Amino acid sequence: MDDSSSSDSDNERFVNPTARKKHLFGRTEPLHKVLGNGKSADVILWRNKQLSGSIVGCVTFIWCLFEWLNYHLLTILCYSLMLLLAILFVWSNASSFFKRAPPRFPNSIVSEETFLCIAQRVRYEINEAFITFQYVASGKDLKTFLMVIAGLWILSIIGSWFNFLTLFYIVFVLLYTLPVLYEKYEDYVDRVGEKALVELDKQYQVLDAMILQKIPMVSLMNKKQE
Repeated sequence: MDDSSSSDSDNERFVNPTARKKHLFGRTEPLHKVLGNGKSADVILWRNKQLSGSIVGCVTFIWCLFEWLNYHLLTILCYSLMLLLAILFVWSNASSFFKRAPPRFPNSIVSEETFLCIAQRVRYEINEAFITFQYVASGKDLKTFLMVIAGLWILSIIGSWFNFLTLFYIVFVLLYTLPVLYEKYEDYVDRVGEKALVELDKQYQVLDAMILQKIPMVSLMNKKQE
């Protein structure tokens, strides 16, 4: 009986450190599951290197067309449609001479079910964004309000350095590289991130004690929360 209980305690000592491990932002599930646990997560985490590399390559090629060759969206769209129409036109007329099947055009590209699913997802994200905006603007959480203001201010500075297309491309590349790097160096990033969050919390406490508490509106807000 004692041997079994001691072995159980040994197993708990072995299992608990990983079970109690703290992840960044309080994450409790694997990163793959957080990202949707499907094909999109496989692409973002480079499970399929050929597909992920192809997507990044295509986006990089499009960015080069706009930024380095100074193409415009309408120009590229018109050229692409002209090329596609020319190929289909020649194919349709030449199929009878070469006894080949003409091109088959689908009756619909986007099904009603797919469209409704996309619309429902967009509606959900818009409502979530509005709820978050309402919560931040309601004055119930000063810390979150200051973090959002600081984030928007930093984003406005970064936006002044690049045009919208370049900024979108940078964000896209970061979204395709940071998750896989985080998954590779997860333990180290979690430790550094936890220390950074603790330090930010300390700096906020100093700011709150030295400046924020001296503002009458902030003091009244804290009293209401208490």
